[in-house]
Amino acid sequence: MTLRLERNGAVATLLIDRPDRHNAMTQAMWELLPELVGQAMADDAVRVLILTSAAPGLFCAGADIHEFASHSGEEDWRIANQAAIRSTQYALAHAEKPVIAAIDGDAVGGGCGLAIACDLRIASPKARLGITPAKLGIVYSLFDTKLLVDLVGPARAKRILFTGALHDANDALSIGLIDEIAPDPLLAAQAMAGVMAANAQHSIRSSKAIIRRILDGQADDDATTLGLFRDAFTLPDFKEGVQAFREKRRPRF
Repeated sequence: MTLRLERNGAVATLLIDRPDRHNAMTQAMWELLPELVGQAMADDAVRVLILTSAAPGLFCAGADIHEFASHSGEEDWRIANQAAIRSTQYALAHAEKPVIAAIDGDAVGGGCGLAIACDLRIASPKARLGITPAKLGIVYSLFDTKLLVDLVGPARAKRILFTGALHDANDALSIGLIDEIAPDPLLAAQAMAGVMAANAQHSIRSSKAIIRRILDGQADDDATTLGLFRDAFTLPDFKEGVQAFREKRRPRF
């Protein structure tokens, strides 16, 4: 299997496992990945999802260019490929629970697209990130491009797209393309996931939903967001949080 989902308590890990091709994504992989994200989101025991490579020293080289080239003349395939890639990025970006990318190698093209669709990115010092349509003569979709602009801003997004350059970990950190550099990004992601998993899940998921609304253009509260604020005071997480505070102990959410 080139993709698989593993669960360990409150943390699930989605592993890309095609090391002989540097984890390049085939059409079948693009189609499967949203299903695995959906399984993690539907599992009540899972609180955080980590996306990473099954083999060390890798993340994802992007779309399988050999497959893409062999089908580029087929309009139906191009339409299906675009839909599958969008579905994958949408599933990651709109996942109800936090998603962390652990990047221990190159995240290029569609591989970088996977990473930027996650909530947070932790990379090793040897990681390189880049989005390279300008070197292939292709154009990325608006949704794909918006994820990049939301993350690094329009000027830096233009730099990344116009140059097609690969950015080392330090440069990626300086421009906001990643959030942290760690010697072992998976270990760091697991530690971060553990902290998230111990916190109030209603708070985390509501915060993520509100941030997504802001990124999608909403600028003021509506009935749904106001309800999230009001209803939180009636839920078990709030009662446990207050009780733990009064008893000077860690809450058990």
